[in-house]
Amino acid sequence: MSTAPIDRRAPIDRRALVDRHAVEVTGIVPESPLSVGNGELCYTVDVTGLQTFPGSHPVEERTGGVPGTLLATMSSWGWHSVPGSYALAETTRTYPTPRGPVPYVDMRGDLSGTGERPASAAESWLRANPHRLDLGRIGLAATGGAPLSPADLSGVHQRLDLWTGTITSRYRLRGAPVLVTTACHPSRDVLALRVESPLLAGGLGVRLAFPYGSQDWGNAADWTRPSAHSSALRRSERGFTVARVLDGAAYDVVVALSGGGAAVASGPHEFLVTFREPAAELVIAFHPAAAGRLPAFGEVVAASGRHWSRFWSTGGAVDLSAARDDRAPELERRVVLSQYLTAIHCAGSLPPAETGLMANSWRGRFHLEMHWWHAAHFPLWGRAELLERGLGWYAAILPRARATARDQGCPGARWPKQTGPDGRESPSPIGPFLLWQQPHPIHLAELVRRASGTEHALERYADVVMDTAAFMAAHAVKGRDGYALGPPLVPAQESYAEVRAAAWNPTFELAYWSWALEVAQRWRRLLGLPPEPSWSEVSAGMARPRVRDGVYAAMDAPPYTVRDDHPSMLYALGLVPPTRLIDPATMRATLHDVLATWPWETTWGWDFPAIAMTATRLGEPETALAALLMPVAKNTHLPNGHNRQSAALPAYLPGNGGLLAAVALMAVSYTPL
Repeated sequence: MSTAPIDRRAPIDRRALVDRHAVEVTGIVPESPLSVGNGELCYTVDVTGLQTFPGSHPVEERTGGVPGTLLATMSSWGWHSVPGSYALAETTRTYPTPRGPVPYVDMRGDLSGTGERPASAAESWLRANPHRLDLGRIGLAATGGAPLSPADLSGVHQRLDLWTGTITSRYRLRGAPVLVTTACHPSRDVLALRVESPLLAGGLGVRLAFPYGSQDWGNAADWTRPSAHSSALRRSERGFTVARVLDGAAYDVVVALSGGGAAVASGPHEFLVTFREPAAELVIAFHPAAAGRLPAFGEVVAASGRHWSRFWSTGGAVDLSAARDDRAPELERRVVLSQYLTAIHCAGSLPPAETGLMANSWRGRFHLEMHWWHAAHFPLWGRAELLERGLGWYAAILPRARATARDQGCPGARWPKQTGPDGRESPSPIGPFLLWQQPHPIHLAELVRRASGTEHALERYADVVMDTAAFMAAHAVKGRDGYALGPPLVPAQESYAEVRAAAWNPTFELAYWSWALEVAQRWRRLLGLPPEPSWSEVSAGMARPRVRDGVYAAMDAPPYTVRDDHPSMLYALGLVPPTRLIDPATMRATLHDVLATWPWETTWGWDFPAIAMTATRLGEPETALAALLMPVAKNTHLPNGHNRQSAALPAYLPGNGGLLAAVALMAVSYTPL
């Protein structure tokens, strides 16, 4: 791919750019279904345009439970906990630290690539609750005779029109034509479905079914406990409402019908809608307390079209149609589809799960060390408001984060790793010991400040930035070689969890700590506050990372570098802009050592854009492109655009968001983030 300067004055035909990457499907692709959504609600469908065949899109279960499906209906607000009265204190262990004994949430059970083995009921419950809910399954159903099966389909042609955010599905079902249009309202948790087929007048209906919440890994729906929840049907002039209650969780599903539709209960939590006409529209609202007039089908489709055309017509765009490199079309496809996927999965009012609103990786709980990879690209592409939807959540959990810092003998706020809406940490031998999520709120807030203005950012995020930095400065301990981090800790490269009680000075975290404290000090000046001397002292005085055999080690303690998982030492100059701690020549040697020797099957999807960012900052654009498009399994981007990792992790949004962050850095010629 040519690395010649880009003529930024040349106009981009944005409609043509987007349209050439519309996703078209002619049959069931088990790992690659299509979705519509708005960041708060997402609805994933099979080739019928609904969720008719969930078993055709399985998600492997890692913890010995029931396999899930990619065909879910999920929201940012839909969470559930099974009854339990366990407290984090039941999983706390005291560790010796340079500051004295400190309590950490821990896990005496085992985590591995093949599953989880909690050592107690408290560990099990606290890791699995709350979990994200599958709000309901909406699919076609036969109203008589044999149930529908994928074998009943023929002549499939399905298209996701990115410019309008709608899915059109054409096929024959048992020989009869069917046309389904699927859309999601851009600002309300409302789905719009239109089904056209002669079968509707007799033989075909729409089934709505509602599961209990699942504590299994990857599976958001438990269909085995019908007596544990309730689904009450209430008919109305325009349709019906299903009032859902699951222990302490409750929400309404409000359905407006056309086509002479009527609903009847067909099971304990199942409702069959039949029609008298060959064309029918369903508008379905999900909300904890759904209220207000439902828009008509046409209004939802029109609103979706306006929203997505505006989305694509503004913000950043990269057009590679004139490039002569064979890699250009695939890179452009990944960029376009990643913009769509992160907008529907990663732009809600909470930080997203790693599988977004598609499947329940880690029970739908989100990982704050991944928030940067999901969402940092939004302001870089001119869409800071999409990051800000979830960034405000940090202020909401400040009291809990402050309590964690206080318990560990520090001022400010210490952020959790794996959590849910309440901000509670999860028991783990890894998560509570990670540090690299700590600077992220400073980094993300700084990106918003640069994109949206200083006054706006200071007003919204000053408390979060100040408290984040206060903990960071106090947590670092002055030693012989400068300010140090740990023990205990687990670096971003989680392979060192077993030595967390002795881990010390990871390269990436040292650089990130220094840079973020410098940014926070700049915020103090912008706020009109005097500099905080300790922040400058720690930032300038961080210990230099360990160099062994001419390359950076992962950390400054045995085993120093394990060639497994993330090559995180590279990201001390990549995700992190240049600092005095990192020597570019040594980092260049480290980069090429990693590229020559690292076992790529152990990495994750965000590693490839992260490596591309390091190469970009070192002035090696060809190396960056090669890393970004490295042909290995964890760097696969499916026909629907998702970055697949495995059967248990079939969608991985940090890979999509990371790609966009890396391309943004590459496109602006190494300007620091």
